[in-house]
Amino acid sequence: MTQAPLLTRPVPLAVAAVGLGAVLGALCARVVLVGSGLSLVPWAVAGLASGACCRSRTMAAAVGALYGFALAFTFMTVGYDGAAPLHTRLLPFCLFGLVGAVCGSVLALAGRQVAGKLASR
Repeated sequence: MTQAPLLTRPVPLAVAAVGLGAVLGALCARVVLVGSGLSLVPWAVAGLASGACCRSRTMAAAVGALYGFALAFTFMTVGYDGAAPLHTRLLPFCLFGLVGAVCGSVLALAGRQVAGKLASR
């Protein structure tokens, strides 16, 4: 019995998706493409790629949701420059993170669909 590659197993893929989302969120909040709508391009590509690495639609949806939440929440917290203390803004940031989770899930499902079509060729 052969083992699946490491990044197609559920837990390592989920950890990688959260890490990727957090890194992209932090980089786009403070370093690269700051304040630009172009930051959506690498976010979308990474979301599609996270779904393409998954073996099932269920796994793609879950991994995409984790990626999207980590991305949105990290982007909001790292980019926050408001006068109010950060801890007073965590609940709204979590709600925006849920929106990010839905978007990440949709992107990952699209990536899974495209990968499935390409594999069947």
